Amino acid sequence: MSYVTITTWEIEDGIDYDIFLRAIEEKRLPALKGFGASRVTVIRTSNRTSAAITEWPDKATRDAAELKIDEVRRSVHKEDRTRMTGEMKGQIVADV
Repeated sequence: MSYVTITTWEIEDGIDYDIFLRAIEEKRLPALKGFGASRVTVIRTSNRTSAAITEWPDKATRDAAELKIDEVRRSVHKEDRTRMTGEMKGQIVADV
């Protein structure tokens, strides 16, 4: 059964959202796909916040990518001046 992570992010005040989005498209999304993610969806939730929904084939794939994901998060935080504000994860139990 597929596994999903939902992370929320905030950019520092004064940072251009388009620059932040470009970094997501160029760095984060390809990295997640390279680690085994099936799909990544980014939602802009306000002028300074976003949520990312990442679908994985299964929990084992996500767990195997954990250290690599942490490394990307640390480097992106320094480069893009963002911070992760929350994370939820779990197995998909129903889908339409």
